[in-house]
Amino acid sequence: MRVLAAMSGGVDSAVAAARMAEAGHDVTGVHLALSRNPQSYRSGARGCCTIEDSRDARRAADVIGIPFYVWDLAERFHADVVEDFVNEYAAGRTPNPCLRCNEKVKFSAVLERALALGFDAVATGHYARIVDTASGRELHRAVDPAKDQSYVLGVLTQQQLAHAFFPLGDTVKTEVRAEAERRGLSVAAKPDSHDICFIADGNTPGFLSAQLGEAPGDIVDAQGNKLGSHQGTHGFTIGQRKGLKIGTPAADGKPRFVLDISPVDRTVTVGSREELAVERLTASKPRWCGPAPTDQLTAKAQLRAHGDEVSVTALLDGDQVQVEFTEPTSAVAPGQAVVLYDGTRVIGSATIDTVQRVTAAV
Repeated sequence: MRVLAAMSGGVDSAVAAARMAEAGHDVTGVHLALSRNPQSYRSGARGCCTIEDSRDARRAADVIGIPFYVWDLAERFHADVVEDFVNEYAAGRTPNPCLRCNEKVKFSAVLERALALGFDAVATGHYARIVDTASGRELHRAVDPAKDQSYVLGVLTQQQLAHAFFPLGDTVKTEVRAEAERRGLSVAAKPDSHDICFIADGNTPGFLSAQLGEAPGDIVDAQGNKLGSHQGTHGFTIGQRKGLKIGTPAADGKPRFVLDISPVDRTVTVGSREELAVERLTASKPRWCGPAPTDQLTAKAQLRAHGDEVSVTALLDGDQVQVEFTEPTSAVAPGQAVVLYDGTRVIGSATIDTVQRVTAAV
């Protein structure tokens, strides 16, 4: 097959490309230039898309012995990922930019261009598995639970999975680094990129303040009593505990958590851990990795990229998904994705719109 290997400049994508070439495919490497102003050097494990990353990807392609190109998708990335991220926070929601990047850039813009150029598939260094069955391709969790990225791939459709390869899904990270060293890839010991790739210093509130400006408001309790002030609702997420800067302790002496964010009146509501408990949610924009479910599902759900699975029942209701938790769970934020699983198989995902908290906790 003619395969386009997306090469970020890191160890995972380099080994993925090498494995595809070794398997006998006609592989071409491509580095996605996603930053409008790429820096010469990254800071440790922060950020990506630097000039250094592009050079690392090119060196890896040379070692593997495959052609290599750079595609400039900075404008597409800025519009579909960065602006979406800023707009979602401005609306009091908590987005996942990695998920949006996979949906809009890596497996939409890149795959569409690859197919138009005559490639059969795109390969990436994501940690997930594709299983071929009689009814089509299935997306499954990776063998390495610590590196599993199926959550941020839950937006992929059956059509996209039909043209995708994840060569690392059956391997743990330590083995990938060892393999890179054996292959003579200079990125074998390169640190993984953490946090949000377009916020290289890791200061998300600072980045959002620079984009949105300051919008002072009040921090209040569930009864509306003012407890403190803030410089912008975009600096908070549901379930946040640190950085509230409330001078007056709670009457019971327990920590407070962010319960609600209202950009319209610029208020952030805080309360106890118990008040965070959610019993059901409504999500929209569902994307299914296979056929859309027609009946109520008993499934597992993951609510954050590194969150634990929880038991749920889910029902597709028009263009919405109604999800009810078997046991109350906390820190569920609008804007996040709820990804549904059947064992290790990813059923699909949807974007959380509203939550219903446990009545007794309110």
